Amino acid sequence: MAEPVLASPHAESKRPFLTEQRRSRITAYTFISPFFILFSIFGLYPIFFTIYLSFFKWDALGPMKFVGMKNYDLVTSDPTFWISFSNTLIMGLMGTVPQIILALLLAVLLHSGMTKFKKTFRILYFMPNITSIVAVTLVFSTLFGNNGMINWMLNGLGLDSVAFNSGWWGVKIAISTMVMWRWTGYNAIIFLSGLQSIPTDLYEAARIDGANRRQQFTFITMPLLRPFIVFVTLLSTIGALQLFTEPYVFLGQSGTGSTRQEGITMVTYLYSEAFRNGFFGTAAATAVLLFLVTIIFSLLNMLASSRMGGDTGGKKA
Repeated sequence: MAEPVLASPHAESKRPFLTEQRRSRITAYTFISPFFILFSIFGLYPIFFTIYLSFFKWDALGPMKFVGMKNYDLVTSDPTFWISFSNTLIMGLMGTVPQIILALLLAVLLHSGMTKFKKTFRILYFMPNITSIVAVTLVFSTLFGNNGMINWMLNGLGLDSVAFNSGWWGVKIAISTMVMWRWTGYNAIIFLSGLQSIPTDLYEAARIDGANRRQQFTFITMPLLRPFIVFVTLLSTIGALQLFTEPYVFLGQSGTGSTRQEGITMVTYLYSEAFRNGFFGTAAATAVLLFLVTIIFSLLNMLASSRMGGDTGGKKA
């Protein structure tokens, strides 16, 4: 009688290493890997290297010398840094607050009427955002010059000329106007998309209940548009803290024009420290401080928006 052949434990059907599920995962990770590789090289690495460089003295050519917190002491004890900080906040407020209000009004007007030319106005509103910043700044430099069109209009109204390219407030008004002109249309498009997401049934019910347009805007439009307002405010705040090209070109690229105290911002101060003075350590410390200021203002914005939401919810309840 023949003995039965015992099956070897290794004789079981072996599962292939690359199963269908693993293949699909590897394929998915392969497709998304370029983003993470590029982000690590051009995003994460510069951030960590900037933090690392802020503790060293370096001129981009010679060896690095560890100095600890000295770069931060040099930056925070420099009066020009605090002037740049105050200028950034002032021009940020002057350019951001009117910009958001005007963008909201334009979006409401575009949403309520002019339906025949709605697409045309969308293109016109978005055009300043895709126009070269340098070209726009050069045009505004001519408009706000001593003999420019703005002063010509002021003189025509019987008012004195304003030194837009050298006065303490004149420079800030000119730069803030450039920022408003560039970003108002872009924010209006965002607000318009928010307005179009609000159901029209709410307005019809409000009209039946006797609510006028002001009441509809106050109790329907603004509460439902709050996420878009928070988003636009956050982006505008971050953009205002990173203001560079407008004052850099408007005040002059050569010499110390862009670092004049009436128009210097934190980013132009950073640029001057690195590429004019050769102090990359203090420039890195300034970048870290700017990063922290941006985080603080973003958190304050989110905190204020959450409180507004809580108050609105409490009132509804």
